[in-house]
Amino acid sequence: MFPNLERYQAKFITNIYATIQMVLIAGLISFAIGLIVGIILAITSPGGIKQNKIVHFIVSILINVLRAVPFIILLVVLIPFTRKVIGTAIGVKGAIIPLVFGTVPFFSRQVETSLMNVDHGKIEAARSMGSSTIGIIIRVYLYESVPELIRVTTITAISLVGLTAMAGAVGAGGLGDFAISYGQGLNNWDIVWACVIVLMIIISIIQAIGSILAKLSTNRKIINRKIK
Repeated sequence: MFPNLERYQAKFITNIYATIQMVLIAGLISFAIGLIVGIILAITSPGGIKQNKIVHFIVSILINVLRAVPFIILLVVLIPFTRKVIGTAIGVKGAIIPLVFGTVPFFSRQVETSLMNVDHGKIEAARSMGSSTIGIIIRVYLYESVPELIRVTTITAISLVGLTAMAGAVGAGGLGDFAISYGQGLNNWDIVWACVIVLMIIISIIQAIGSILAKLSTNRKIINRKIK
């Protein structure tokens, strides 16, 4: 079924590993930064527990500007910055910074929306009991949003897989680069389809894990309500 793929089997496996590397490394960094930015947006928004119009406006503008730039253009624009920070703009290392810049704005907005949907009555109850800002963020905002945060993290991870494939267009490595260089470039369309199939499998695994975790966390909340 894939006659041309056999000649590049070792490179194919190496690029699968590179794609997984990019998703894991960029995903973990983006999750940490995006969660923090999303929390800042939620608590400083009008009606938030730390309402601050100036901070909210500045952070929102930065997020909106980054979201407005197409990822393929962002890749090119960040090349000088990536070289200064990482030392290279190609390969897995060179792809991490652009992937983070491309993922954080989307994820932080998703986190903000999830946190904003938390029952305001529970927030007020926590404040009336003397909970600190950190306490409210952890025990109310994040705790109550776990199922939704898992869902948006899953969506973001799937989107990140697509960004890694796109990053291959500028030599970032991974399945996108392999499909372009050894598939489309050499007119080996079986290689292109093999890359597509592997990407579909990776996405399906991410979606399955996310769905299971979201279901478990939702059931946990239902059980806790029944106990109460």
